[in-house]
Amino acid sequence: MSTTLEKADIGAPITSNAHLLSWVEECARLTRPDRVVWCDGSEEEKERLLALAVSEGVLAPLNKEKRPNSYWSRSNPNDVARVEHLTFICTDTKEEAGPNNNWMSPEEGYQKLGALFEGSMKGRTMYVIPYAMGPIGSPLTKIGIELTDSVYVVLNMGIMTRMGKPALEMLGDSNDFNRGLHSMLDVNPERRYICHFPDDNTIWSVGSAYGGNVLLGKKCLALRIGSHLGRNEGWMAEHMLIMGVESPEGETTYVAAAFPSACGKTNFAMLIPPAAFDGWKVWTVGDDICWMRPGPDGRLWAINPENGYFGVAPGTNYATNPNAMRTVEHGSLFTNVALTKDGDVWWEGMDGEVPEELTDWQGRPWRKGSAEKAAHPNSRFTAPMQNNPMLSPRVNDPAGVPISAIIFGGRRSTTIPLVLQSFNWTHGVYLGATMGSETTAAAVGKVGVVRRDPMAMLPFCGYDMGRYFGHWLQMANRIPHLPRVFQVNWFRKGEGGRFLWPGYGENMRILKWIVDRANGRAAGLETPFGWVPRRSDLNMDGLDIDPADVDAAMALRPDEWRAELEDQAEHFAKYSATMPRELVLMRELLMARLARS
Repeated sequence: MSTTLEKADIGAPITSNAHLLSWVEECARLTRPDRVVWCDGSEEEKERLLALAVSEGVLAPLNKEKRPNSYWSRSNPNDVARVEHLTFICTDTKEEAGPNNNWMSPEEGYQKLGALFEGSMKGRTMYVIPYAMGPIGSPLTKIGIELTDSVYVVLNMGIMTRMGKPALEMLGDSNDFNRGLHSMLDVNPERRYICHFPDDNTIWSVGSAYGGNVLLGKKCLALRIGSHLGRNEGWMAEHMLIMGVESPEGETTYVAAAFPSACGKTNFAMLIPPAAFDGWKVWTVGDDICWMRPGPDGRLWAINPENGYFGVAPGTNYATNPNAMRTVEHGSLFTNVALTKDGDVWWEGMDGEVPEELTDWQGRPWRKGSAEKAAHPNSRFTAPMQNNPMLSPRVNDPAGVPISAIIFGGRRSTTIPLVLQSFNWTHGVYLGATMGSETTAAAVGKVGVVRRDPMAMLPFCGYDMGRYFGHWLQMANRIPHLPRVFQVNWFRKGEGGRFLWPGYGENMRILKWIVDRANGRAAGLETPFGWVPRRSDLNMDGLDIDPADVDAAMALRPDEWRAELEDQAEHFAKYSATMPRELVLMRELLMARLARS
């Protein structure tokens, strides 16, 4: 094929948008695919692409009776997770990207990746994926176009976004869309880059075929580009779940929550209240991404820009997250999990006995007792959110939902209490800016080292983190009725390293106090570090737990907090050039309160 494509080579466009047609043709000239296919998002198209993926060995159908309309996939063993060290923010200056990001100039990024894209789709099909991040017609929604040579990407984007003609209709003739270009190349880590060009609203990804690196609507647009757009346009793109907590009287309070990895974020988003909370319901609006804007009523309103779940499989079971297990019962894609002899999926931590024999995530025979994992620790399921039995009825509301409370949480064995409410918005931003989780011995050779992950956004903020904190603080000027801000810690430990709090569905007891505080109808106790509930303020009916364990989980120990505040100073020093003065003063205020107490 020549470097100049004829009109026929572009396939049959399903839009007349001149900006989009010109850009697709430009990218086709660069990558030189054999043909270009425009994705319309129809069921007929999905069935055709599934059949193609099976015929090419990209997917394998699962047992139709055990797992209807579901498929198994394996990625290259060198391509199984996000690659933070190969992910770049391409801005005019390094200072704009900040110390929290890898930086590359736009000129270098376009030149380096452009050379890799040159002819990268020869012998392949380029798929044009129009997609909406958010409900169709919502003023909070953004439109993206991803060009890819991976049918796996098309099928996953079809689940994770509102893909196809509705997105193009919403775009109309506008030039305001995210430009995403992806090619697998030869899936070689030496030729793998994920580059973001915030000022151009553009994402280029090469050399990977794994979800987080190639589903460009997810972390790339939703957070790295989204956070940049949000700062410029006066809204917030956050790595947060959104849930609706409905009382027996029918009142629903909406909560957003940020947790770093391995802290039970999806479990919390799909929480099922215990028996003592008969009549209470928790509705899932979103499990991972939250876009929030000030509303005309002075409150903060949020949407889930996604349309599905891209969840970690290992550890998910009917005890930890029954709603997630029901969600993946049908119509799902599974990547890098194990395969049973009868054509079903399996992963470590799944319910029931461990099978005697499996096909592991690399396609090799696996036997019970093997020292190696059958499923990759980062193996995933991609499932439509419509499968969730507790999907919020307002998930497609163009206006979004009003957020009454924001929760920050991490995995800490000491110091941080079970729940704490901030004194005010600035203190709440401080709690988010200093949140983190303890590393394991396997990760760093030392137990208990706190890895700070501000707002759970450290790998995903598309610009300097100090300025990001400033944006959070400035949002207070736009929101007359600010959400209440809380911090939680389900992972406090007692003697012998045992967890003091049972977690999972029992977290409803803490969530109810948060909801009641947000609605101004629950008591609390003021401490030097925030408001906390007394044991009598929590509904403990039906919970078999030693009251002393609850007290220990809520304990605020001065020596631990002294060390915590000192460590927070080191954390802030990383962003000293742009760290808002208010947060520095907040730390000094907390130190003074500690000294006085």
